[in-house]
Amino acid sequence: MYGKAYSNLLISENAFNTVCRLEEELAPVFRRTESIECENEAKVLAAFHKNRVAAHYFNPTTGYGYDDVGRDNLDKVFADAFGVESAVVSPHLISGTHAIFTVLSGLLRHGDLLLAVSGKPYDTLVDAIGVSDAEGDEAEAANTAECSLKERGVRYSQIDLNDDGSFQLENIVECIEREHPRVVYVQRSRGYAWREAVHPQAMRPVFDEVKRISPNSIIVVDNCYGEFTCNCEPLSVGADIIVGSLIKNPGGGLAPTGGYFAGKKSAVDRIANSMTVPGIGREAGSYFGSYLPFYQGFFSAPHVVAQSLKTSALFAKAFEYLKLPTMPPSDAVRSDIVQSLRFDTKKELIDFCACIQAVAPVDGYVVPEPWAMPGYSHDVIMAAGTFVQGASIELSADAPICEPYTAYVQGALNYSHGRLAVMKVLTSLLDKKGCGTNI
Repeated sequence: MYGKAYSNLLISENAFNTVCRLEEELAPVFRRTESIECENEAKVLAAFHKNRVAAHYFNPTTGYGYDDVGRDNLDKVFADAFGVESAVVSPHLISGTHAIFTVLSGLLRHGDLLLAVSGKPYDTLVDAIGVSDAEGDEAEAANTAECSLKERGVRYSQIDLNDDGSFQLENIVECIEREHPRVVYVQRSRGYAWREAVHPQAMRPVFDEVKRISPNSIIVVDNCYGEFTCNCEPLSVGADIIVGSLIKNPGGGLAPTGGYFAGKKSAVDRIANSMTVPGIGREAGSYFGSYLPFYQGFFSAPHVVAQSLKTSALFAKAFEYLKLPTMPPSDAVRSDIVQSLRFDTKKELIDFCACIQAVAPVDGYVVPEPWAMPGYSHDVIMAAGTFVQGASIELSADAPICEPYTAYVQGALNYSHGRLAVMKVLTSLLDKKGCGTNI
């Protein structure tokens, strides 16, 4: 029932009633999400039991970190939950981009080809790989960023997705037959593209062809934003390596930092040797903080991801009600936690991000502004009043300041917070659109 608790947050009764009615229509979507959550939680719990997780695994270590049982057991828990041979989970991977670059630089050698089959990678990987839209001398300078893969002699090619977000299978097969790439790379989430995330089942035909034609090619999937959104992961449909960030889905909102990669042991070991020192690999590396938030976060991750998915569906439903562009639709079978929302003007985009910031538990009093964020090709605005800096499993929104004006909203540690955010946005938008509550 609408009351003072909502009015204190400057949420209108109109917005409250609208959200309540939209939720009734979303009941089947929420039930499906909760079913996936339960299945994924069972996998995680089984991994905890198999590896006999105990309190002493949470203890910090110092120095070289030899025989760090907390670190080693956490690797095994991730591997077993994802159903693969091996994993490395490390607080020393500073972001998803760092984890992905660590994987690629560990697998690729001078002269090897990196083939991206889901189009241009996310903005922060562009310089790391050596990709540019520029031409001539400007392109040469952009493509030879210091320590990039290109500078190391790695070749790069990409095949864009079709307009409907599907793979160009015929072109992929032709390229693989001709080039036999060392690494075939897929970005599961949308980045700053207007498309749905790639579902693991949609990857299977591509991976089958890769292994048929070029069995030595290594399939790497950027799994950021995708973990636990489905009842399967890319590893179960033929990927060799998945990689992601712990301040996104698998950290469950509790991991304070870090990243992971998981998959075939031979590939994981090679990457680990590149990540630290050849011959030492994963055998060393201490962490003087407690491992408890990593274990507890991973245990909580299926539930927190489900809360985020329900929030995204509600955002989509609200924008459908307002007849504003949104991707994917509210009833979609999702493969990441991100909801894309489009606006007519730059001001509307910035105002939306301000609404998200205004319901944040941290820094809720500040107003976000666009800025030249490192690694991005346009100014970016980010609304992220999070407990862990930059944690996009917590409720957040970001957008490049360019046309078409699109915000990407994701996360919510609990659905109650997510629905408050939708109410806050609707409070701002309902009056502008002249909408009542006759849904």
